[in-house]
Amino acid sequence: MISEEVGVEHMNATQLTVLVIKYIREAKRDSLQTLLEELHPYDLAELYRSLPEKHHFKFLTFMNSKQIADLMMELDSDMQMEVLQKLGIEKSSKVMDIMDNDDLADLLAELTEEKLDEYLSAMQKDESKTVQQLMSYPPETAGGIMTNEFVWIRDYYTVRDAVDKFKTFAELTRNIYYLYVIDENKKLVGVVSYRDLLLANIDEKIGDIMFNRVISVPIDMDQEEVAQLIQRYDFLAVPVVDNSNELKGIVTVDDVIDVFIEEANEDIEKLSASGKSIDFNTKASVASFRRLPWLILLLFIGLISGSILDGFEATLEQVVALIFFMPMIAGMTGNTGTQSLAVVVRGLVTNTLEKRTILKLIWREFKVGIIIGLTCGLLVLGVAAFWQSSLLFGFVVGVSLLATLIIGTMSGTIIPLILYRIGIDPAVASGPLITTLNDIFSLLIYFGIATSLIHYLI
Repeated sequence: MISEEVGVEHMNATQLTVLVIKYIREAKRDSLQTLLEELHPYDLAELYRSLPEKHHFKFLTFMNSKQIADLMMELDSDMQMEVLQKLGIEKSSKVMDIMDNDDLADLLAELTEEKLDEYLSAMQKDESKTVQQLMSYPPETAGGIMTNEFVWIRDYYTVRDAVDKFKTFAELTRNIYYLYVIDENKKLVGVVSYRDLLLANIDEKIGDIMFNRVISVPIDMDQEEVAQLIQRYDFLAVPVVDNSNELKGIVTVDDVIDVFIEEANEDIEKLSASGKSIDFNTKASVASFRRLPWLILLLFIGLISGSILDGFEATLEQVVALIFFMPMIAGMTGNTGTQSLAVVVRGLVTNTLEKRTILKLIWREFKVGIIIGLTCGLLVLGVAAFWQSSLLFGFVVGVSLLATLIIGTMSGTIIPLILYRIGIDPAVASGPLITTLNDIFSLLIYFGIATSLIHYLI
């Protein structure tokens, strides 16, 4: 039995869930409300997920609109839709009026046109208009991820005026990182940090303490570029402007974290050649169809490997021991290629590629390939020579591995760079594709060297 005197901070997730179910069954609205006020939005969402579905509706009715809005921001789209359905249009619209407009725009984008009109009509007029404006911007751009909840001031304000306005709007937004200075036409002309306000004299003019050189982003900039800029300058937020430099919104650091996670997940999906998202809850049939297109393509490319073996049948018949090292050489080549591919794809997320940077990367990876190739080649040379009592046989295997590891490393580096240069997402140069191509390269080199020295090997 869970004691009600035990603080929330001392309860584990199971104890908390049991206590909440107890409050719901006994209709202890006040007790549940007191408990919920101590929970972070993330913990609130975890609690909602842990509750049996039969208690979801009752749980929602015991929460106020602000708590439901906090809950919604931490749920995935499917569970958000479930909450909206359980609340109904009237209660949902009140929750939407409180939600951050950028998060709400993402949520409403999932609705049918008919449902969207219903919700927008039920919302407050100003909130509805703002959300529709945000939804008009293309997804995965600065406009698509920005929020319009920011505090602006004028350059003729005193520090006291700015502080008073800040206090007025502090409860209306959680995104107060900087105060943005605009002119009479709403054009961005400066920015003031809270540190500047604290250190300034209370009667100083904002125009005297603001930064005139404001780093901003255009409304149509790709979200990944916005994330890189915020990372580069260590900003907490960056202003978003239109073509006339009118301030439209801000992109905050928490939105950037979401962007990095989203982009990383997309790259992982492409690297694994699974295409669209596949998680623990994806049905087997759906997961299969999402993986099959790439795998079928690679299947036919892999047939080339078979034709290579067929072409070197005479060599294999005369030196059967070559077969023993064939999987090792092909596997090692694919592994080095995939490693280089991962390095390049990860680097493209955080670096701006220039000609000098590209050449430096290629040269670095070439040296990496030589070092890895020499190390592994010498090791396998010794093993092969000892096993077959033939230094020449060890030389064939060792040199083949050296050459294929260098080629594997370079292909994993150059292929994604070429795709990046021609405007194709480099992550589509997936691990399986690089591995398959490297299999072909490694077999050609391995059996090519062996065939050229066949008379000495027999």
